[in-house]
Amino acid sequence: MEEFINSIAKKWRNLSGEHNWKNLLDPLDSDLRPYIIHYGEMAQASYDTFNSQKVSKYAGASIYAKKDFFAKVGLEKGNPFRYEVTRFFYATSEIQVPEAFIIKSLSREAWCKESNFMGYVAVATDEGKEVLGRRDIVVSWRGTEQALEWVDDLELNLVSAEKIFGKGSEVKVHKGWYSIYTSDDPRSPFNKSSARDQVLKEVKRLVEKYKDEEISITVTGHSLGAALATLNAVDIVANDYNRTAKWPHRDCPVTAFLFASPRVGDSNFKKAFSELKVVRALRVRNASDVVPNYPLIGYSDVGEVLDIDTRKSEYLKSPGNLATWHNLECYLHGVAGTQGSKGGFKLEVHRDIALVNKAEDALKDEYLVPENWRILKNKGMVQQEDRSWKLMDHEKDDYDS
Repeated sequence: MEEFINSIAKKWRNLSGEHNWKNLLDPLDSDLRPYIIHYGEMAQASYDTFNSQKVSKYAGASIYAKKDFFAKVGLEKGNPFRYEVTRFFYATSEIQVPEAFIIKSLSREAWCKESNFMGYVAVATDEGKEVLGRRDIVVSWRGTEQALEWVDDLELNLVSAEKIFGKGSEVKVHKGWYSIYTSDDPRSPFNKSSARDQVLKEVKRLVEKYKDEEISITVTGHSLGAALATLNAVDIVANDYNRTAKWPHRDCPVTAFLFASPRVGDSNFKKAFSELKVVRALRVRNASDVVPNYPLIGYSDVGEVLDIDTRKSEYLKSPGNLATWHNLECYLHGVAGTQGSKGGFKLEVHRDIALVNKAEDALKDEYLVPENWRILKNKGMVQQEDRSWKLMDHEKDDYDS
């Protein structure tokens, strides 16, 4: 691992897909393996901070504030890749979408009735830049772990992606993904502008701020988040958000690391993607996961693919189930141990197997790790001085003032 850390500053362009990961995927390159896991953990952080308790007035918000965010989600100790969160962003939808996408609080004092926390934008600190070899801007899109709640309920309609590709474009994308990406709601203090506009504005600000440095933009997500990350990566390049006013002809490379991604658009979308020369996408696909094959008809895959099969792991309960096959921590376990299409499974990265039980019951009982172990202490209930108990599951942030 130390050798990987010391070499990443020289190898990052290749690891980020400059040559479309040629000869790096099967078998999986020893440096690319932890690199993919790094961005997968950045995607997982959007889940770990998300408040899904409907009884909380902060259901649908981030539990943690931006300050010390990565320490709170367990990504600081022993991690040389240092980032700071610069913005949270929020999403809504103009069309009806499954509740697994937009969770609503049962409280009459709900923080917001129209929007959900949808992810964050972060940038490498000076310390992180030294290790990474450049100023990396990361956009992490939250998805939904509960794939079965929406696969059968979502409309498969394709719509024009004119907000990305302009009026008259023949490119069409999934109506649901596009709505969550582009919808605003004047009633919501968090979605006066769409998730798309919030992210693009922050990316542009950071690109201009660091215009005299070498910059990369990395977009990541799982499940629904992977679909939104795909749209976002294409959007950044198609509309020149990876260029600065000072250097209008110098493109920052844009890479999407996508886990369990459903398909996003039609054949015209695939063509448009392939014509954008500085955007790259790597889709990680688990053999038994149904989501990467959805929708079945009328859609095309984009980017390159890394196939894994968590059923080969001797650490996980066999054969698993639809939930564990789709779970992001199980995906990262699969990346850590995959030996390619002709090999078995052997952990090549020191990554705690307990993580696969964070939100599932995936690990064999013999390892003595409780299932679904990541929860707030007492589920956020805090005893007061008068011995009463109060739900306190939200750290104050900028928008609370």
